[in-house]
Amino acid sequence: MTQKSLNQNKLPIYDALQNYRVEQTTSFHVPGHKQGQGNLEMAKLLGESCLKLDLACMEDLDFLSRPEGVIKEAETLAAKLYGAENAYFLVNGTTSGIQAMIMSVCQPGDKIIIPRNMHKSVISGLILSGAQPVYLEPEINTFWGIAMGVKPETVLKTLKEHPEAKGVFLINPTYYGAASELETIIKLVHTFGKPVLIDEAHGAHLKFDSRLPICGITAGADLVASSTHKLGGSLTQSSLLLQQGKLVDPAKLRTMLNLIQTTSPSYLLLVSLDIARKQLALQGEKLANKMYTLVQQARKAIREIDGLVLLGEEIIGEPGCFAFDPTKIVVNVRELGLSGYEFAQILRKNYQIQVELADLFNILALVSIGDTPETLNKLVRGLKDLAKSRPLKKMVKYALPLPRLPEMVLTPREAFFAQGKSLSLEEAIGEISSEMIMAYPPGIPLICPGEKITQEIVDYLNLFTREKIKLQGMLNPARRQIKVVAETGSKTIRDSHWQAI
Repeated sequence: MTQKSLNQNKLPIYDALQNYRVEQTTSFHVPGHKQGQGNLEMAKLLGESCLKLDLACMEDLDFLSRPEGVIKEAETLAAKLYGAENAYFLVNGTTSGIQAMIMSVCQPGDKIIIPRNMHKSVISGLILSGAQPVYLEPEINTFWGIAMGVKPETVLKTLKEHPEAKGVFLINPTYYGAASELETIIKLVHTFGKPVLIDEAHGAHLKFDSRLPICGITAGADLVASSTHKLGGSLTQSSLLLQQGKLVDPAKLRTMLNLIQTTSPSYLLLVSLDIARKQLALQGEKLANKMYTLVQQARKAIREIDGLVLLGEEIIGEPGCFAFDPTKIVVNVRELGLSGYEFAQILRKNYQIQVELADLFNILALVSIGDTPETLNKLVRGLKDLAKSRPLKKMVKYALPLPRLPEMVLTPREAFFAQGKSLSLEEAIGEISSEMIMAYPPGIPLICPGEKITQEIVDYLNLFTREKIKLQGMLNPARRQIKVVAETGSKTIRDSHWQAI
């Protein structure tokens, strides 16, 4: 495809779907609703035009597993937009991109360097690949109770200690908006001849405003998984995987994606990526500037609310924070005597405001290209009114620090597939977990498969239980039981992981 043909005004996938529709082709292929005719209630709910675009892979619509036509053209336009050499459309979310990234650089037994505050999808990538994680300990901000980024010195030290590692995995930015010194770290890793893989699930917008942290591809990363649906305007579950450089084989990457992704991709998701790419290419800077302006106005008003503390640019320069994304409005509510979860529940029930996430101390309101002065004004009014309704201030509810990183005894794959036994949380102290447990969002595991369960972790999980926070990962959360690895002597028993509990 020539540079001349790379016209960002084009919508290759959408045009192909429309051609199918205009030709009035009679369908004897899946999906079975036959463009809405087989489910009139769904057609009424979603719209006839929507269901007429819900088609299947065929020659003129291309094949996601080996694109040569309109999907390939759309992916090439996306790669051009972000400055990458290759782009891959994802219909299984950024999770599938993260899994494919890890599997494209690691074989079973290989080591990969990963920050411990990674998303749960990274653990699934380790289980699938059989790779052994070498965890980077992120910097911890004790007031906010959150993990930040990683320092270049930490990465260098880890690379020297584990020169056999096949790559370094990073997060840009964290869920809470903190960004590591990305360019420095990438150059450092490349001097060791290792690729850099980046989870940029919350950074699809970074490319379009220089006041935001640098995006992974611009910083020189080899692979970047980006959630277009989160902040780029496409439909939920649609994402991009971007590749550049010679340290990762694009053909192997495509093979790994084909292993993970569905063979029946939704063309509604694919066309939404196509449309979102066009909008970002033509209006991305304008939309990002509008978003940035709105969020700064809102942040100024929130700073004046008594009882609330706003996470902001003042943390830049602190350990693990080289840059900060202000579109993540993180508000600490501990002085109101509420947990973040309680605060978020009141916002939803009394003010009809749904935030992106809450934790023990904070709430996170995510601002995107879809926000308006009205939506942000409603948020500010809700925060102000709720804070005002708390007559007593400076009543800190919790001051419990994050648990220290547990010891890793087995690889995630070994622990996941080992025979297990079910124990109460208290009985499990000192045992090896075969599950990962987390609050979702943010989806950062408190314990991962293969790690030793500590008293600190159990105390933290008990605190979550008292706050009625729903935890994910445990096969039997109602009985507060966790699955641990069953061992005989020093040998791990390998059998059915899913035996009845």
